[in-house]
Amino acid sequence: MASGGGGGGAGYGDSNQKIDYVFKVVLIGDSAVGKSQILARFARNEFSLDSKATIGVEFQTRTLVIEHKSVKAQIWDTAGQERYRAVTSAYYRGAVGAMLVYDITKRQTFDHIPRWLEELRNHADKNIVIILIGNKTDLENQRAVPTEDAKEFAQKEGLFFLETSALEATNVETAFLTVLTEIFNIVNKKNLVADENQGNGNPASLTGKKILIPGPAQVIPAKSNMCCRSS
Repeated sequence: MASGGGGGGAGYGDSNQKIDYVFKVVLIGDSAVGKSQILARFARNEFSLDSKATIGVEFQTRTLVIEHKSVKAQIWDTAGQERYRAVTSAYYRGAVGAMLVYDITKRQTFDHIPRWLEELRNHADKNIVIILIGNKTDLENQRAVPTEDAKEFAQKEGLFFLETSALEATNVETAFLTVLTEIFNIVNKKNLVADENQGNGNPASLTGKKILIPGPAQVIPAKSNMCCRSS
């Protein structure tokens, strides 16, 4: 089993440490855009050329360290086929992050993104952190979706955006870290507000919570590939 490439204090399968947070992130998009490969690359640093279509739903976990806190990412992957759409509400329940994936060589997979986004917004928490991912940049010579088109769409919808290659492991780590760090910062802002609102009330629920200021490691990747949310 390969276990390299874990940036930012990330580890593969270190199960004996205390977990501070568990974040559920869902992968959505048409079938065959590489969702399972993105997941395998992130969770196990693997890539398989003869990957089979996902049947139903599966998930993998990986634990990372963000701001000295241990964060377990629970990444859910589903078949993109229509007949599995019945799983939707359960699939999205509790998700705090989502990765909307299309294949840069298949225009249709990008054209379906608005529909996936609408479904996501209908079923998921309104504060969910969403990143748009154009996968398969290793097939640049077959590109059918210009980066600009996707960037423009992401900006309009307030999504993060990155292009990745699960095959070459390009930007996969960065994409997950972007989503997880953003979720982490939102959660900690909420804790901060709760602390301030508690005053002399009952502080038991948040005792021991430190105020965390995002450090330099949490910078969102270079603007050239990213659209940051404007909120």
